[in-house]
Amino acid sequence: MEITMTAEDHKLRTARSYKLILLFAMVSMTMMFAGLTSAYVVSQSRADWLKNFELPSAFFASTIAILGCSVTFHLAKKAIQKDEISKTTTFLLATLALGIAFVVLQFVGFGQIVANGYYFTGSASTITTTFLYLVVVVHLLHLAGGMISLLVIIYNHFKQKYNSTQTLGIELGAMYWHFLDFLWLYLFLFLYFFK
Repeated sequence: MEITMTAEDHKLRTARSYKLILLFAMVSMTMMFAGLTSAYVVSQSRADWLKNFELPSAFFASTIAILGCSVTFHLAKKAIQKDEISKTTTFLLATLALGIAFVVLQFVGFGQIVANGYYFTGSASTITTTFLYLVVVVHLLHLAGGMISLLVIIYNHFKQKYNSTQTLGIELGAMYWHFLDFLWLYLFLFLYFFK
């Protein structure tokens, strides 16, 4: 008995494979951040740990920006599923703008920390600020991958590669951005409450 695969079956299998690969990548990233936050908790028992350290106000604003990314990316996905091309464009560009705002606000936050007399490296640094810097920079590196994928998605969108029957790229991008947003929210709440 010969089993033939239709183009639709192939498309579904491909989509499932890509989503599974992305899921494995997200699980490994989660494990890495679990390790970093565990080391952060263990390090709090050190005598030189800063007990009164406050997160910079820019980190609060950046949290709102990255949560906005999830909303706009979700709306872009919903719009392309309805073949609403101009709305998809608007929401993708809004996601890009909010992503850039998040990155800028993270660096503003670093500046606020330094302005308060805390340093990340060198003899004037503390283990608390070094950990904070490490966690945020590693998240920013993962976000850089998200920004690159978003730029590729926007490019492909302008080349008219997406429509209601071909949404895989936008779906994968939205999955990754939702993950990045959840990850930052977890890190932000962790850093805020575990002092």
